[in-house]
Amino acid sequence: MQVERVKATQDVNTMPDGSRIIRDPDNQNVFALNATAGAAWDACASATTIAGVAEEMRRSFDSNVTDELAEASILELQRKNLVAISGTEAKATRRQILAGLGAVALPLVVSLTLGEQKAHAQQASSVDPKEDGKWRPHAYIPKNHRHNS
Repeated sequence: MQVERVKATQDVNTMPDGSRIIRDPDNQNVFALNATAGAAWDACASATTIAGVAEEMRRSFDSNVTDELAEASILELQRKNLVAISGTEAKATRRQILAGLGAVALPLVVSLTLGEQKAHAQQASSVDPKEDGKWRPHAYIPKNHRHNS
């Protein structure tokens, strides 16, 4: 099975915990990858195989990564159209993946469009409307925690 990223032009931000935020400027989608999915994403920087992804994840992320977990990670990335898989079909079952996990988390990829992000931010009061009609980030700081300069 051959694995490669669908696009190389996506904006990727790496978080301190190993998770990734990927923004696709073509379709305005934003993807949040946990550390496990992020390690798999990194392992697909060039065309590779599931075994190659697993080896790279063991080297850079966690030595307990199994081939089944690497495959599950790739399948999760494929569901969000972040990677393409060619060749033979996937073979790992959910039971095999869960049995081989140990302390490693299941891969997770969440996606939102920029419009959905703005709507959630507005509802959560995490953005502040300005007179020019543009939305800018707004951090909520309780009154008793504000410092007057």
